[in-house]
Amino acid sequence: MKQKVNIFLHFSYLIVVIGLFFYSFTQVDLNLTLSRWPPMLVMQNYFQNIGYYQRPLSVFLYIVIVFLFFIFYFLFLWLARIEKIRGIWGLIIATTVILTFSYNAFSYDLFNYIFDAKIITFYQQNPYLQKALDYPSDHMVSFMRSTHRTYPYGPTWISLTLPLSFVGLNVFLPTLYLFKGLIAASFLGTVYFLNKILDNLKMQNTLYGISLFALNPLVLIESVVSAHNDIVMMFFAVLSLYLLLRKKYIFSFTALAVSIGIKFATILLLPVFIYIAVRQIRNKKINFKRVFVIMFILMCLGVAIASLASGANKNPELQPWYFLMLFPFAALIAQKRIVVLLTICVSIAMLVSYIPFLITGEWPKDIVDFKIKLLIGSIAVGILIYILSSKRVFSSKPPLLVFEGKKKYNPRDEK
Repeated sequence: MKQKVNIFLHFSYLIVVIGLFFYSFTQVDLNLTLSRWPPMLVMQNYFQNIGYYQRPLSVFLYIVIVFLFFIFYFLFLWLARIEKIRGIWGLIIATTVILTFSYNAFSYDLFNYIFDAKIITFYQQNPYLQKALDYPSDHMVSFMRSTHRTYPYGPTWISLTLPLSFVGLNVFLPTLYLFKGLIAASFLGTVYFLNKILDNLKMQNTLYGISLFALNPLVLIESVVSAHNDIVMMFFAVLSLYLLLRKKYIFSFTALAVSIGIKFATILLLPVFIYIAVRQIRNKKINFKRVFVIMFILMCLGVAIASLASGANKNPELQPWYFLMLFPFAALIAQKRIVVLLTICVSIAMLVSYIPFLITGEWPKDIVDFKIKLLIGSIAVGILIYILSSKRVFSSKPPLLVFEGKKKYNPRDEK
């Protein structure tokens, strides 16, 4: 009976995932034709009609899909907390595969990634000096955004994407899904190494931490649907941390350098990584519970810095995908109820921030203020729920463990 319920639950969740997959195509840019095959063209026009000409329906569908995602998210978190969840990896992989083939509905950044590489592979120019507007005859320019900017990322991101651009042979659709495949694989890799870290340290319920990150609707939308390179940056950061715990220091710091070379934010983690390495080399105890909290705080600072640095005309801009650099570390300290509550509340707020665009088809002038108010409100709600909660319903009470080499210690045993 339990197995049948589990199968039904997973099947129902994947129906919602498929719903998001189809909904993503309502946002296909009107200047973009994904395929000229007549049946596909008819389907594209049908979905675009919903997204662009039936906006109330589009918003309703978006709200329903997001609402259902969070209902399942809460349910999976509860099942993981009581250790009753089954087949979580199959669910994560199936979700990733389905959403990899979705349209990047809520962001145009993926097109910029493709064109940045194309400037090198097709035009043989330097993307740090050239921009999309320098090639007005290119068909991609008609459906891109931010065509005025030159390449804003580090050298390792362009190094990772150049092979995909070569393999794609300047054919748009294969290249699009090659890029999405890289980013989706990075998402799965992040989940995998978070799982390995939690298993090795045994600080908390591993499946609970993994579920908090991998099934988070905001994480899925920004990583796999919209395909932001922030998750690639975090993959190498989490890989680096795993290698560091295995005392493979050269590989660890190399992976961290790759992460820093994508979007720079993870340079904030460097002092903590050095601290861990030094303590391990000296065979000193490390309170990883405290260390992960520090990493979480540093990435909060990273979100703030990214928001202040990315706005046009020197105005701050808060983007939902910035939180991808934060949530992997939330998974490592998921035993802290306040972290879980804030993760959920902020995720809901950032997905709500897309509604004004879906309603009007353009970003309101005060969208930054709106996002900041949503963020502040979500944090306030999370803290309020934390204060008012009388029972620890969001986390178990694992022992505080610290880690030294291959041996695990419980400080309470020394009392």
